[in-house]
Amino acid sequence: MPDMNIGLNISAANCIFETEFIVQSYETDLRGFARPVALLNYLQSAAGEHASLLGVAVTDLRKGGHTWVVSRLHLAMERYPRGGGSVRIKTWPSGRDTLFTTRDFELFDPDGAPLGTATTSWAVLSLKTRRPVKLNGVLPLYPIIEKRALHDAFSTLPQLEVSELDLCLPVLRGDLDTNRHVNNTVYAGWALETIPEEIDSTCRLANLEIAFRAEALYGDTIIARTARTDEERYLHRIENAGDGRELARLRTRWLPW
Repeated sequence: MPDMNIGLNISAANCIFETEFIVQSYETDLRGFARPVALLNYLQSAAGEHASLLGVAVTDLRKGGHTWVVSRLHLAMERYPRGGGSVRIKTWPSGRDTLFTTRDFELFDPDGAPLGTATTSWAVLSLKTRRPVKLNGVLPLYPIIEKRALHDAFSTLPQLEVSELDLCLPVLRGDLDTNRHVNNTVYAGWALETIPEEIDSTCRLANLEIAFRAEALYGDTIIARTARTDEERYLHRIENAGDGRELARLRTRWLPW
């Protein structure tokens, strides 16, 4: 398999990490542009590489019985890279409080023109209790750059009350990550599968917001529910088909190509 990562750099002075990815053909849509889930995988990879350099990678946390989980994500894209092109990503820790730490991202094309931005919120989970723990005492101190690439206070996303389209899917082994639960990028893929074909074929995903609420595990069956709220936006709900628990809440915004 070709290595998507083709270069990286970190500035010790300002703790901004940079890395670059090549968009592979299997990561593109019918138009030849990178799929949103591919970009989310790049963000996750960049965050993991930077966390490793800061001494707070998943492997570091697991030594104390903890791991990282994403609680919120907001991606805003102005343009999408084509297959074979590269995406340069800058990322940095942008805030930290008692239970959550934020990390922001900027995406650029090879000429340095902006493609999009993203912001995320992360928690540290106890592997024993499967619940978040306070960051102090678990995470070492590391540099914080109080700059947001995408301003989002992460207020509660609206709840989907009545769905217009439902899609039932099994959780497969390929959906799992090292935490033995469904990887965060998979939830986005589930929700995007429910977008009507006429929207997907004529519009690009401009904004994707996700609030993760519970784990999905191997053997579960999920239901992805979707409803349109206006000309540009959809609300999504991912739930456990067995007990109805809400696993994730999403909002997407679509604009013409």
